[in-house]
Amino acid sequence: PETLMRALELLNYLGALDDEGELTELGYQMSDFPVDPQLAKMITASPEYGCSEEIITIVACMSVPQIFMRPKESAKAADEAKAQFAHKESDHLTFLNAFAAYVAEDEGARKKFCWENFMNDRSMQSAMNVRTQLTRIMGKLHLPLISTDPTNSGKFDYTSIRMALTQGMFMQVAYKQRDGKYLTVKDNQIVDIHPSSVVDSKPDWVMFEEFALTTKNYIRTVSVTRVDWLVDMAPHYFDLENFPECEAKAELEVAYRRLAHSRNRPGGVR
Repeated sequence: PETLMRALELLNYLGALDDEGELTELGYQMSDFPVDPQLAKMITASPEYGCSEEIITIVACMSVPQIFMRPKESAKAADEAKAQFAHKESDHLTFLNAFAAYVAEDEGARKKFCWENFMNDRSMQSAMNVRTQLTRIMGKLHLPLISTDPTNSGKFDYTSIRMALTQGMFMQVAYKQRDGKYLTVKDNQIVDIHPSSVVDSKPDWVMFEEFALTTKNYIRTVSVTRVDWLVDMAPHYFDLENFPECEAKAELEVAYRRLAHSRNRPGGVR
């Protein structure tokens, strides 16, 4: 029953269920996508940020087996290959860059491209199929397909994309404490960013796809987020009255004050 309650709570926080436990209009849209609710929420929110094309690419890459390979005997070469696509603030944006480079190749050259760049050709083909399926569902739901790179120049609006990611992942967030360790928000688990992540700048706030318990508590598939986005997008989740005491709480309080100030300014955000 506790697992069921948590699942219902998650859907309520995402806006898919109302307080009576009924599906909302957003919930009906989300239920059409054959992906986890957090990913479905990202997709449905993405047109608002002008990046639905990029978000369905990222979701497709997250829905298939690992696209980057790192064989032990070629670890250094594999890391160098991945670094070509790396976006220092996000593993998700690194997926996007790698996928864009893959589809830019002629169809006949893609297998060789994967081989040279330590990418899994089968996973990339699967990601293309998933992406086609997601595109069809977007069309059925009349959700616009918009790109931050309409001319295919390879220059994406990475900030807008991270904002859309935050719309789905605000419950999977960790905060860097003064001692440099990360603490997951609300669960208060001490975690480290997995060494396979491209995010190594020790940012204050990160969102993550997966919590992996190995020899240490790791978070994997990580992107930098901002506390101001969190309080703006999910005040119902970051509700300070019911928030456990921790260093993050003080940061959230300051962010709420900034948000209130910006909304009270003439011409401020409403």
